[in-house]
Amino acid sequence: MRPKVLLVEDDPNLVELVRYNLEAAGFEIITTPDGEEALVLATEDKPDIVILDWMIENLSGIEVCRRLRRAPPTANLPILMLTARAEEADRVRGLETGADDYLTKPFSPRELVARVRAVLRRLRPALSGGTLDYAGISMDTAAHKVTRDGQSIPLGPTEFRLLRHFLEHPGRVFSREQLLDAVWGRDVYVEQRTVDVHIRRLRKAINVDDTLPDVVRTVRSAGYALDAGAEHLAA
Repeated sequence: MRPKVLLVEDDPNLVELVRYNLEAAGFEIITTPDGEEALVLATEDKPDIVILDWMIENLSGIEVCRRLRRAPPTANLPILMLTARAEEADRVRGLETGADDYLTKPFSPRELVARVRAVLRRLRPALSGGTLDYAGISMDTAAHKVTRDGQSIPLGPTEFRLLRHFLEHPGRVFSREQLLDAVWGRDVYVEQRTVDVHIRRLRKAINVDDTLPDVVRTVRSAGYALDAGAEHLAA
């Protein structure tokens, strides 16, 4: 599966330049020039990273960044700001607002691709292959094996996919509907309560029948997250 990039940019020529280079590098691209639409797409289309211009339609890029960081479903979404604002104060503001990286225009397309890959390697290890690790849980995606604190954890296919999705986005809250789309697929009809059933099975497996701390957090009226502090918050 190709990593998905949400590009928020209102210059059509720049959109085509970035699209060409990222697609050539193996990424899937969705675009919008509109800050408000970007917030919707970030939640509904679940990109792996956002490339965000500062000066865009309706909402500024800095405000989009701030709102993405405040909203639980997108709080851990990687953000790279790509902007003509090159002053040190602007870079500091962008990074302090929550951007993971900051690249100024004009820029080298090769550098942009390299920075996107670097951010994903750091924040989304599943997208660069290898093993996923979080809170003592280790998943070998190639060998289809899961361990916690060195102990083998047997999982069914659905629980494995569910855990992988959580490990790719640690700390991020997903609604039942979002989990259905990500794990079961948008074209498959499954009732939302099915998610609860598989969450219970996943919880039982990775918590080793309640002998280890619960790392699956239930967020009332919102959904679920993989969270190392979940044992204090689970409902």
